[in-house]
Amino acid sequence: MRTLLQSRRFSSFQIIILSFMSAILLGSILLMLPAATADGNGASAGEALFTATSAVCVTGLVVRDTATYWSGFGQAVILLLIQVGGMGVITMAVSIFTLSGRKIGLMQRQTMQEAIAAPQVGGIVRLTGFILKTAAVIEGAGALLLLPAFVPEFGWGRGIWYALFHAVSAFCNAGFDLMGNREAFSSLTAYRGNALVNLTVMALIIAGGIGFLTWDDIRRNRHHLRRYRMQSKVILCVSALLILLPAAYFFFCEFADARFGERLWMSLLQSVTTRTAGFNSADLGALHDTGKLLMVILMLIGGSPGSTAGGMKTTTVAVLAASAAAVFRRRECAHFFGRRIPAGSVRNAAAIFLMYLMLFVSGAAVISYVERIPVLTALFETASAIGTVGLTLGITPQLGAASRMMLILLMFFGRVGGLTLIFAALSDTHRDGMNYPQESITVG
Repeated sequence: MRTLLQSRRFSSFQIIILSFMSAILLGSILLMLPAATADGNGASAGEALFTATSAVCVTGLVVRDTATYWSGFGQAVILLLIQVGGMGVITMAVSIFTLSGRKIGLMQRQTMQEAIAAPQVGGIVRLTGFILKTAAVIEGAGALLLLPAFVPEFGWGRGIWYALFHAVSAFCNAGFDLMGNREAFSSLTAYRGNALVNLTVMALIIAGGIGFLTWDDIRRNRHHLRRYRMQSKVILCVSALLILLPAAYFFFCEFADARFGERLWMSLLQSVTTRTAGFNSADLGALHDTGKLLMVILMLIGGSPGSTAGGMKTTTVAVLAASAAAVFRRRECAHFFGRRIPAGSVRNAAAIFLMYLMLFVSGAAVISYVERIPVLTALFETASAIGTVGLTLGITPQLGAASRMMLILLMFFGRVGGLTLIFAALSDTHRDGMNYPQESITVG
């Protein structure tokens, strides 16, 4: 990894992609070992690749139940892959070099900047240290809070392991769980009315999903909201709306058979987890088609830049909405909180939206045709994959090899990022700065 980071033959975007691919490959090899499965036979290449991709891309889609199929070693490998994928392969690798006392060069700093979506190279090593400390503190606190729920039920050994596993999985927005010993693929359905588990998991998901730059703003400026970066203000506002409004829909329009307390926690958890985390406490197959469509939209939006989450990102949707509002009001520039949005940001947001939409729809069309399943069901799975969410209507374990490969590609695209892949592919494209003559075109 060090040689790769120091090589100037690769652009920052190419290094990011190769790092994720290397982590997935290594994870696949480890999961194929006999010690990784409960039966001692090891996973097949296809199952290992799918699981490793899902873990590194912090998605949570699985073809085998995590609790019953994988051994303790296999679960530990999955947890390590989740941690590396959530923090970012580059961040973890460079942090090891920093702790060992080795100097970080400009190329490595630029790669770190791209990997964590930092606004500038300056202070990137300090920011990386802050990210690791923040993650350790939040995950540790989450594990401690989950102990009273898991230890009485599973005993001290398994209880501590379950608390740690679910705290890391929730903070990294991965959605992997170890509750299959109750019922395969049951996730958190047994805790639908448990306030402690629901509040802790939701807090961990939100903490991981708003991004480390936002946490840096919170640390620096605390309650002085006016001093926050424009991006942090947008992320906090949009995240709040995307939690409260869907929760209201779920509470009033879904889960009608549940008691009030369970209905409240189910509505809040599904609203929070749908955008990136993949835990569920309800039977998603029993939702109305409107509810499933709402979840598809939330999964595509995802979390925020520089976070453990995937998806198009909250800022992408916000920029598109602000741009549309500027057009409606016949204003030249979109703006937030008294600040203009650069035209380049609007173009990037439009390109990301189009790429996600095309891949999400085309992937669903392929899976629907190959597997002969309803389009909405296929759309749900592809949205979950490209949004790195992990929610499913129960069809992923039954999919064929071609459909699983489609989901693998979508998970990788959703975690690494569309622009990263495009920039990596076109990094050597010659740009001569030539402008073509301008001519108007009518749209809308």
